[in-house]
Amino acid sequence: MPPNHRPAPEPFKPYFFYGHRKSSQNRPVVYGGLFSSRKAIAARRSPRPTSPPAPFHLHEWDPDHHGALQSPPPAPEPASSLAASRRLSPIARFIVDAFRRNRGDWGPPVVAEVLKAENNATIASKFFAWAGRQKGYRHDYAAYNALAYCLNRNDKFRAADQVPELMDSHWKPPSEKQFEILIRMHADARRGLRLYYVYEKMKKFGVKPRVFLYNKIIDGLVRTDHLDLALSVYDDFRFDGLVEDSVTYMILIKGLCKAGRINEMMEILAKMRANLCKPDVFAYTAMVKILVSEGNLDGCLGVWEEMKRDGVKADVMAYGTLVTGLCKGKRTDKAFELFQEMKAKCFLIDRAIYGVLVESFVACGKVESACGLLKDLIDLGYQADLRIYNALIEGLCSVKHVDKAHKLFFIMLQDDLWPDFRTVNPILVSYAEMRRMEDFSKLLMQMEKFGFSVMNDLSSFFSSFVCVEERIPIALDVFRDLKVKGYCSVSIYNILLGALKKSGDVKLVMSLFDEMKSTQIKPNSLTYSITIECLVALGEIKEACTFYNKIMEMSCLPSIDAYCSLAKGLSKIGEIDATMMLIRDCLASVMSGPMEFKYSLTILHATKSGQAEKVVEVLDEMVQEGFPPSDVAFCAVISGFCKHGTIEEARKVFSSMQQHKLLKESDAIVYEDMLVEHMQKKTADLVLSGLKFFGLERKLKAKECNLLPL
Repeated sequence: MPPNHRPAPEPFKPYFFYGHRKSSQNRPVVYGGLFSSRKAIAARRSPRPTSPPAPFHLHEWDPDHHGALQSPPPAPEPASSLAASRRLSPIARFIVDAFRRNRGDWGPPVVAEVLKAENNATIASKFFAWAGRQKGYRHDYAAYNALAYCLNRNDKFRAADQVPELMDSHWKPPSEKQFEILIRMHADARRGLRLYYVYEKMKKFGVKPRVFLYNKIIDGLVRTDHLDLALSVYDDFRFDGLVEDSVTYMILIKGLCKAGRINEMMEILAKMRANLCKPDVFAYTAMVKILVSEGNLDGCLGVWEEMKRDGVKADVMAYGTLVTGLCKGKRTDKAFELFQEMKAKCFLIDRAIYGVLVESFVACGKVESACGLLKDLIDLGYQADLRIYNALIEGLCSVKHVDKAHKLFFIMLQDDLWPDFRTVNPILVSYAEMRRMEDFSKLLMQMEKFGFSVMNDLSSFFSSFVCVEERIPIALDVFRDLKVKGYCSVSIYNILLGALKKSGDVKLVMSLFDEMKSTQIKPNSLTYSITIECLVALGEIKEACTFYNKIMEMSCLPSIDAYCSLAKGLSKIGEIDATMMLIRDCLASVMSGPMEFKYSLTILHATKSGQAEKVVEVLDEMVQEGFPPSDVAFCAVISGFCKHGTIEEARKVFSSMQQHKLLKESDAIVYEDMLVEHMQKKTADLVLSGLKFFGLERKLKAKECNLLPL
């Protein structure tokens, strides 16, 4: 047996760690192992020639491409980071992995471009925070600016205002540029108070604006009507020792002109002259334009005198702005005086200035002067426009020169101008008032010849003509004459019916309606609505209900006035159930029903409690809102308490209204009788329903027959 042979022990093999060591927060990456080559280390540490980085373009960046030089493989992520990545969606995980694989290729430019392209403020903020936590990365000013732009673009401007604090917490104090971005954002969005808030924050950070930024702040406050805040910023401007430029002065002057503070504006103007920044003609024109828009004509003339004192020569734009403002302010004489100055200076006067002066002369009753301007305009080689002709025709008709106005109408046609209804309406009105129906008809024939929609224009004519109550008889005479010649429509009938109803001549409305039924023109829902109001006023409630049913058969709706009138009529004759049904139909069909109807349903709901106090509270609220209780509201009280309460509670409501002097004693007696009658009716209906339910109706009828006398 061979001796025991023990295997020789294996030689000791030392452990060599090759590759780079795992990094930590306080220990950088260490390359090499236990033995290393000094030459390799020296070659690795030798500086390489570097070229300036190319500008970054997000659309050219490939997340799967690592670049020419492979960066060292990323360190393994901790377990918590891996667990968090597993909770992400696939697209989010792909994006995060792309950024981690390309640590050497992305930086603040990438973050800025992503923030510029992102339209979700929440996602952008999370991405900004995630990028800031990555090792070896620090946000630069471009990234912070892009975040501010992104937040403002998504209406998170309050969050954007906190970006300076975020920068300061990251040891990157904000500069004037960051505040300028926020100020521009608020100024463009016309958020004056937020702009001033950013300015106050700017002072807390110790950042002093330049003159340009001060001008931007003051201009933003002036444009948003915060003149007092703008003046306080101007005080800070002077306290900082800055020198105003012409832009600063003009911003303040425009703001003071808009606010009507002329004396302070003159003081600023004096300072502007003292600092050799005398305003030019464009600055003075801007002042005049602002004062004209505010209607401050005295201030306009004061600025005009200051311009003359400075020796600034007004141009056509300045003259035109002031002349237009004076004409709109009915200072025609002063406007014409400036117009004469323009002619004396041989300015090329625009046709619009002639038009404004013609309209102003016509409004003042100086039609001859307006006609003189037309002749002057034609002599200069201009062609008058439709606006000038319309004003002149209206002026000639107002002074009873309708024949001249008619001739001017033909001149328009010769000048190839296409007249509209405003052109012929004054002539039609004059012919109607003068009862010259032959000329009226001839003009209508001419209108048809030139392609006018005569029936629509006649409807517009009658609408404007009957606005004056004294003209209604004339309108009826004109209509009867036109009806014989075939100029008749349902819209004209409705206009006349509405005007007669408004004047209170209800019987004439019904006679005209009967006349309409004898023609081939069919009434529409508006015709029936006007007729319903008149029938209710005459006390013919049942016939009014017939017309209401006709409107329903036409699949149309009555007018609100017809609903209200019919409801009041039904309530007066004691038709409580019909009144409440009409109220419900109105509120179910009309978008914005009468408040009285809405309160009626509220009263019905309050009666379910069976307490008079709840109903009185609703009626008091009606009085406070300006809707005193009427027949409809008291019908709701009767209907509600007959269904949900007692007669005694309803009487308490009536007595409370009498104490508040909202119900007369005579009306209270009428309502009490209606209450008792309606309660008896409801009780009888309830008994009859019970008999029908138990099948006793036949026995009751047989008993009634036996009791009848032979």
